[in-house]
Amino acid sequence: MIKRDYYEALNVPRDASEEEIKRSYRRLAMEYHPDRNPGDKEAEERFKEAAEAYEVLMDPQKREIYNHYGHEGLQGAGFRGFSGFDDIFASFSDIFEEFFGFGTTRQGRTASRPGADLRYDLNISFADAAFGRETEIEISRLETCSVCGGSGCKENSRPGTCPTCRGRGQVVRAEGFFRISTTCPHCRGAGTIITNPCENCAGSGQTRVKKKAAIKIPPGVDTGSRLRLRGEGESGERGGPPGDLYVVLHVEPHDFFERKGYDIYCHVPIPFTQAALGDKIEVTTLKGTKKVTIPEGIQSGEAIVLKGEGIPFLQGHGKGDQIIEVIVNTPVSLTARQKEILCEFAEIEAEKHAGFFKKIFRK
Repeated sequence: MIKRDYYEALNVPRDASEEEIKRSYRRLAMEYHPDRNPGDKEAEERFKEAAEAYEVLMDPQKREIYNHYGHEGLQGAGFRGFSGFDDIFASFSDIFEEFFGFGTTRQGRTASRPGADLRYDLNISFADAAFGRETEIEISRLETCSVCGGSGCKENSRPGTCPTCRGRGQVVRAEGFFRISTTCPHCRGAGTIITNPCENCAGSGQTRVKKKAAIKIPPGVDTGSRLRLRGEGESGERGGPPGDLYVVLHVEPHDFFERKGYDIYCHVPIPFTQAALGDKIEVTTLKGTKKVTIPEGIQSGEAIVLKGEGIPFLQGHGKGDQIIEVIVNTPVSLTARQKEILCEFAEIEAEKHAGFFKKIFRK
């Protein structure tokens, strides 16, 4: 399904301030809230759409990626949107309380949370894109604290019961005829609070570390290709699953070849004598040099195709072609003898053309 432009979804201009975005989202969330539109599928979709747009446009980093690269750029950066209402309400429980003074009838966020996905931009050579390569990259990511094991507590201590929600992770409020249960703002749904935090991670349960990751670049990739390394993103909180690492490839240009799809193009200059008489020359290919026949009488700009000498297909067997565009050079700085020979050649050519026109006029 094609996604609507986020600015259009929130009905705000592209230079909208955070306050304008928040104000517009508040209005839309109030209008399309599922508890106020029971059974209305269109309202549900508008509610989800507005929430996703708000999530992106209120995050400076996500907004910048979206402004430059659109929805595909966000997907490349690992943004997957919301899986459903529970996800929205869990993420925005504090927002709903700020907007309306209440949250949602659904469950708040659970104690465990999945880790964030990471993006790494990697420059590779033209040859690496063509033939593939195994390499190693270094990333900075959050991992479970090695001292407290992710609990956030100092050794021989435990989290205490949250005094606000008394361990339930939810607080209940009355709003008109609604009785609304929302995520506890004190413990953020965990039901517990850390009273004696681990000194290594300051109670977060995670520490930032640098780690090397091995990646295998398959033959045939191009700029914009993404490699997904499952579980190599940041660690989850309180036992949640780790995120993924997305490696986005950028292929450096080549001095001789130009890539178009899976075909590669090159320009080969030859003297006009070779073009007129034909010859065999050596041409650079991806795998070295190859003898190529120049047909007699080839014109400048004509192409010679080397089948299967291009880029390997990324999905499946086979390769593209190498397209050789011939450039016929006009000689300069001629010697007296060369000029003499060319003048004689020109006279013969003139006689040929004169005889040709005589035949035409006789007819």
